[in-house]
Amino acid sequence: MLYFCLFICFIFIFLFGITRLRIGLLNLSEKKIELWLKRFTKTPFIGMVFGMLMTALLQSSSAVMVITVGLVGARILSFPQTIGIILGTNIGTTFTLEFLSFHLSSLCIPFLLIGIIFHLFRDVRMKSISYIFLGLALIFAAMRGFEWLAIPLTQMNFVHFLFTLLHSHLFLALLFGMVLAASIQSSTVTIGMAMSFISAGVFPIETGIAIMLGANIGTCFTGLLASFGAGEEARLTAYAHIWLNVGGALVFYPFITLLAHGCKLLTVLPEQQLAHASLLFNVGCSLLVLPFAEKFGKFIMILHGKKS
Repeated sequence: MLYFCLFICFIFIFLFGITRLRIGLLNLSEKKIELWLKRFTKTPFIGMVFGMLMTALLQSSSAVMVITVGLVGARILSFPQTIGIILGTNIGTTFTLEFLSFHLSSLCIPFLLIGIIFHLFRDVRMKSISYIFLGLALIFAAMRGFEWLAIPLTQMNFVHFLFTLLHSHLFLALLFGMVLAASIQSSTVTIGMAMSFISAGVFPIETGIAIMLGANIGTCFTGLLASFGAGEEARLTAYAHIWLNVGGALVFYPFITLLAHGCKLLTVLPEQQLAHASLLFNVGCSLLVLPFAEKFGKFIMILHGKKS
């Protein structure tokens, strides 16, 4: 029970760290994000590039999607303009995972001290920088905590049974990742936990990839919730995000073993293998859809009742 309570605590620490990091980056960018999204959505490709950059800046695809849905609801953006942004958000969110895949837990204390020092200043920008360093310190601490808890947790009968089940049935691992990401509203945290467990040898990369595919679907529900009451085009934007990730998961699911093998050739570190798998999956999905962005938008309109 103690280990389970610590596991929940580490989830909250990770989420709080991500939130602090996001607030710091958002404060530094001020209102420029909305301005950029309004200005650079003329073509799907430009929208994808800026969606990718904005997601990397905010460290959250959900945050960019909520902003996008809000702009569509306010009729500042139209639904077709959001297709490129949606494609870009999926790529941008992988940058965080690539960064977290490096063993930087030794930086927890230095980052924490830097964050505390910067927080002593009254200047808003200095405090924003302090949020960034404090957030990174908490994220690395939580990742180290998950790795430390991985083995003790697997000694619990229920957890051992769950991980054995996920290892034996990859589709259940996909569903697990989807439910967990939707529950905590963060695919980054979900995949980050999977990276820690893979690093500790609790389950193989194939199970981690299945969880990653599910987490990409689960994170879409934040945008769907934000679209309620925001108008028909905002709802279409949320549905487009869901269908992109569901379709991508269905396409890549039969090739999980092949994807895992390819990532093993890129690096011997298990956590980096999963980060690379997430990058390859999201880049692959976005590039596959990009040439058909307009047709994809029309498909969403037809499927969900929007008539051209």
